[in-house]
Amino acid sequence: MGALENRVPPPLVATLIGILMGVSIRYLPGFELSLGWRLASALPVLLLGLGLCLSGVLSFHRARTTVNPLRPEKASALVDGGIYRYTRNPMYLGFATVLAAWSLALASPLAMFGVVAFVLYMNRFQIAPEERALATLFGEEFYRYRMRVRRWL
Repeated sequence: MGALENRVPPPLVATLIGILMGVSIRYLPGFELSLGWRLASALPVLLLGLGLCLSGVLSFHRARTTVNPLRPEKASALVDGGIYRYTRNPMYLGFATVLAAWSLALASPLAMFGVVAFVLYMNRFQIAPEERALATLFGEEFYRYRMRVRRWL
């Protein structure tokens, strides 16, 4: 297991990548768009991302299981209803969508590499350890769920 696996809270990862995206526009070319256009394109994407995060959290609360991403072994239930019928990671998908909204607000297509970096980081350092813990906890039930529902979309 890598030193970073399951050690950095996903909201912090998303925040740090968002900051890097914001700094990057000083050095990377973007589009000259008015603030109105940028906000009009970013706001619906932002709302979608926040909705994905919230629906994931609410599903965990309904199932009375932990939402702590640093302690997946503490899960008391395998949540496979609600938004979890469509994606195994709605909260992480929500963070990626919020970062995509930030890229739109920045009017920088190159800032989208921040979204890619977030997804790659999450796959390796967060989701892989979580899935190992869930496989240990829930065995065949998790295996069937994993076969039925995609990791992201």
